[in-house]
Amino acid sequence: MKRTTALKPQVIENTDPVAPTPRRPVRSRARPLVVDAHFEPHHHPWAQVAYCASGLIQVTVADGDTETTFILPPSRAVWIPPGARHAVTVLEATELRTVYLDPTATPEGWRGCRVLVVSNLLRELIHALEASQPSARDDALITLTLFEITHADTQALGVPLPRDKRLRTLCEAVLRDPGKRATLSEWAVDIGASERTVARLFRTGLATSFQQWRQQAILAHALPMLARGTPISQVAAASGYASDSAFSAMFKSAMGHSPSHFQNKNVL
Repeated sequence: MKRTTALKPQVIENTDPVAPTPRRPVRSRARPLVVDAHFEPHHHPWAQVAYCASGLIQVTVADGDTETTFILPPSRAVWIPPGARHAVTVLEATELRTVYLDPTATPEGWRGCRVLVVSNLLRELIHALEASQPSARDDALITLTLFEITHADTQALGVPLPRDKRLRTLCEAVLRDPGKRATLSEWAVDIGASERTVARLFRTGLATSFQQWRQQAILAHALPMLARGTPISQVAAASGYASDSAFSAMFKSAMGHSPSHFQNKNVL
């Protein structure tokens, strides 16, 4: 695939002209971006919903002792709470749409990131807000957008990386070779630890099991391949599955759609 020249790194400043305010607590902005365009790590005082109308983006968010990477196709968005440090990289040419929410509009209890399933209505609301001006219609759009965001289905679709050096070494090894068919015991040997120790590190450091974390890593690996039109058989093999059917069953259970649903990168 021919790759285009990357854009210079950009940082979203707090003085962004579309910054939300208590009077207009929800703002939306659209930007076409080429492959490899990226925003360097930054943060701002408002919350953000990052969503691509087409293409594929990677969003990495720092959260305490962990750093989580989300790979987002057009039917998914990530909620980023106020003050969270994050970076965005374009994996496939995209129409990036960001929704900014004033802290006064942040849903109660939404302190961490979460992946939202973007409904057809939410997609159209985000688009409508881009050109909206202060008016009764704008107020109605904001109210409905907030309702759709807070009531959207959520999905576990992120790959957290820990600060613990031993566990991070193991996680990075899995990410480099997600198709390797190795047990936790075999991965543990590579970092000089026991299976029991590594299992405990996953529970205490990432609040998940190795099997659950590895599934997220496989999904993050598979989504860009599918978006580029790679045959499902090749994606399954590269993900460590002996059969297409086993991979497809795992994928559909996790994503709610079959792998073929994501082979068209403009799918909604």
